[in-house]
Amino acid sequence: MKDILFLQNLGTGELLIIALVVLLLFGGKKIPDVMRNLGKGVRSFKDGMNDIKKEIEDIDPDK
Repeated sequence: MKDILFLQNLGTGELLIIALVVLLLFGGKKIPDVMRNLGKGVRSFKDGMNDIKKEIEDIDPDK
């Protein structure tokens, strides 16, 4: 699986700071909703990319 470029050099300390900032910005009660919506957005993006890939393959079957 491909590594996410901006997450390669993050250590535990940096991840804890990011988590603390997210907690302060959104509050404990809204974080599950934010993460759920983020997951739905990523899933929708992946579905769209797969649809585009399928359309391209249907047009040019050599790929």
